[in-house]
Amino acid sequence: MENTKITLLHHPSDPVLEADLLEVHLALTEATLLAPDNFEEVIRRCGAEDITAYGTGKDEVLSSVEEYVRLIARSKAQLPLDLAYHYENLNIRIVGEVALLDGVTELSFALAEEERVHMHVRLTAAYQRKGQSWKAIHFHLSFPSSEQAEGESWPIDALKARNQELEEKVAQRTEELRASLEQLKNTQTQLIQAEKLASLGELTAGIAHEIQNPLNFVNNFSEVNSELLLELKEEIIGGNAAEALILVEDIHQNMGKVVHHGQRADSIVKNMLQHARQPSGEKEFVNLNAMVDEYLRLSYHGLRAKDKSFNATMETDFDEAVGKVEMLPQEMGRVLLNLFNNAFYSVVEKRRVLGTAFKPILYVATRKTECGIEIKVKDNGMGIPEEVLAKIYQPFFTTKPTGEGTGLGLSMSYDIVTKGHGGSMKAHTKEGEYAEFDILLPA
Repeated sequence: MENTKITLLHHPSDPVLEADLLEVHLALTEATLLAPDNFEEVIRRCGAEDITAYGTGKDEVLSSVEEYVRLIARSKAQLPLDLAYHYENLNIRIVGEVALLDGVTELSFALAEEERVHMHVRLTAAYQRKGQSWKAIHFHLSFPSSEQAEGESWPIDALKARNQELEEKVAQRTEELRASLEQLKNTQTQLIQAEKLASLGELTAGIAHEIQNPLNFVNNFSEVNSELLLELKEEIIGGNAAEALILVEDIHQNMGKVVHHGQRADSIVKNMLQHARQPSGEKEFVNLNAMVDEYLRLSYHGLRAKDKSFNATMETDFDEAVGKVEMLPQEMGRVLLNLFNNAFYSVVEKRRVLGTAFKPILYVATRKTECGIEIKVKDNGMGIPEEVLAKIYQPFFTTKPTGEGTGLGLSMSYDIVTKGHGGSMKAHTKEGEYAEFDILLPA
């Protein structure tokens, strides 16, 4: 009753009588408005057997405590969320064994997370003193509004209108959220595609280096063969068959080398086209060792093209028993390229800190085990801080400076291995010393 204005309309004042009456009235008010778990016990204790009251409509009249209890039980499940009340004022008049109380109560309840509805209720109650206790003989709530019919305890029409308004707001908000979700999905798709294009861009310099070697061989042996053909022509004209046959054999061997290196260049182009294209969803049997070695060299030469001073020792241990493994080659290629790029990035950062005395090493191994096919990638770079290790597969999380990483590489790689291939991907690290990623693919 704090901040409630209480006015006594009778004389003389009897503090004990008034305190007993107020205690009964507040208990009945709380049981009626809030319907706590013990509401029935409170109503039967505070209300007379023949208590009268109005129901939720102006034509519903209650004339017993049983009907009163049933009304509150029926309305309990329909009470607004987080209902609270506060008496603004209360007038008390005691005449002999009868008391009349009336006043205005503020009701408030939640309709939304950050929205509460406030309304005022006019409350009138009559009590009769029976023995040593007060019993309610009439209890009435109404809303002091010209739109409300006298006797109607709850503003049904007003609440229905408010409910309709809220439903419209919910529908509008739902549509806004749906549009936002769709926009987020589109953004995510664009970011993933950007990450794929970024990984392809990382290959550009490596591809140029790798394809230049076989092309140099093709050009060199072609020039040599041109000279040998001129010599062959002279030997044929001169009738020197033995020398001509020797030249033919040399030309034949050189052509074999031209074909070999031409096929090597063709293989590089085909692999990169496969890396860039959209995945078909169909798995293929791929020579895993050759694939790992291919992407390792492409990643290394891609970094060397950016930093001519960079050198690293690449240690490989490929198990020949691995053979061909069923996979989505373009997707697994992205995984390998991402791991190699991250490893080289880490050792480059460590070299910047320690200087040229630091010797970067990248160890890559494959192994066929009873559990499946293992791929191990380990570098002696900066390592990963223990406190962020659990976050490295989260989308958009990166330990790289702003602008140097999208935070999608490891997230995509993890999904490709686990969801796309039914495998596992685990990280082991010691900050400042090394980082190791172990991939296990089903055999």
